[in-house]
Amino acid sequence: MPALPAVRAWQAPVAIAIGVIAVDQLIKHWAVTSLGTDREIELFWTLQLNLAFNNGMAFGQGQGLGPVIAVLATLVIVYLLVSLRTEASRMSTAGMGLLIGGAAGNLIDRLFRGDDGFLQGAVVDFIDFQWFPIFNVADMAINVGAGLLILNSILSARAHRHDAADESEVDELEASANGGVG
Repeated sequence: MPALPAVRAWQAPVAIAIGVIAVDQLIKHWAVTSLGTDREIELFWTLQLNLAFNNGMAFGQGQGLGPVIAVLATLVIVYLLVSLRTEASRMSTAGMGLLIGGAAGNLIDRLFRGDDGFLQGAVVDFIDFQWFPIFNVADMAINVGAGLLILNSILSARAHRHDAADESEVDELEASANGGVG
């Protein structure tokens, strides 16, 4: 996979993250002001827009652990931002940007969407299939970003194994060309 030049290694993921944060927060603002707690918009099949607030983590687990989740999310964001200093493939660049943007989007909710004190806010969820936990744009970005990073890791490992096999083959050819002296 082609790597991005080092000078741009951090710019693309940061731009993607900013885009994710902007879209996520704008749509959440719309959801809070337009849906309210008593309005649902049915779209098609089982998909509806339904406002919910999540004080826990994914799938509604860990209710009340918002501050712990916020601190962990902050640490993950910082780690990912620091890791942007190295060159990366386009796939990992997109994955990092989506993951950072999604984590930051939900962290913003935890920081600013609550009245109970610091980091006591709730994440705004509104995409509801009715047979799957309610989620938001940031959650989609986190999952797609993680998927891209996992896929990139698998593909990179395969490419590395392939390169190692090619290198071993070249060494064997050179050794036989030199009369078995390597």
